[in-house]
Amino acid sequence: MTDAALANPVSTAPVFCEDDELGYRRSLTDFTSPLMLDESYRLAHLPLVAPEHPGIIARREGKFYEMGRHPVVYSLVLPVEDGTLRASPAFVALEAELKAAPFAGKIAWDILPKRQDRLHATVCGSLSLAEPPTITAETREALRKIEPFTVELRGLFSGNVNRGRLYLPVYPEKRAGRNALQDVQAAFGRAPGDLWLVGLYNFIDDLDADETAALAGIVSRWWGTSLLNLTVSELQVMGASDDLVLDAHVEAVLPLGA
Repeated sequence: MTDAALANPVSTAPVFCEDDELGYRRSLTDFTSPLMLDESYRLAHLPLVAPEHPGIIARREGKFYEMGRHPVVYSLVLPVEDGTLRASPAFVALEAELKAAPFAGKIAWDILPKRQDRLHATVCGSLSLAEPPTITAETREALRKIEPFTVELRGLFSGNVNRGRLYLPVYPEKRAGRNALQDVQAAFGRAPGDLWLVGLYNFIDDLDADETAALAGIVSRWWGTSLLNLTVSELQVMGASDDLVLDAHVEAVLPLGA
């Protein structure tokens, strides 16, 4: 190898995990019938975006939600900058299609600016409740052994849980056959997951058959489309007392790499 090659090593494009290794297809909304807001959504989300809706579940025995709010939960998240996302022409085109869709009036557009500085995908949920978690020296050392990696945000996702919320699915980089986000989960002693989602849009009502068909079409057309590639060099411990993280705060920043 020449000195020039050593000084300027050839960079290779990241290889991402694909659908056959992840859970997005398995967890997709069944669009064969009109989309109805499910119980989990009506308990945790609907009170925050449409508090006067007759379908809200204000509280339920055995759950800690009260009109969508709860004691502070701390989770490990992958932060996403709103400005970076909106600099993506593909994302701008996707959102324009949503704004032109027949269900556009049922999206809580007013929530977006309230969440723009706390967009994220949860990597390890519920690290602790009420009090910040203790990040052990072993976990910090494990994170230092994980070099910064790339993730790709794609298309549009509507799941079979929390029906009523629309997300961008996260496709992590794969190195030497290993899923980078699963390596992060292992550093926290968590079982490997296969679903990481950036929550963006919330419905304020059920969809009728035509609206559901329109949503299914958008999800299908944008499936697998790359919206944005992000280099992940740090993760955050975020605390919030609602599932839309409207009052979230960053408790700690955890860098990757030595």
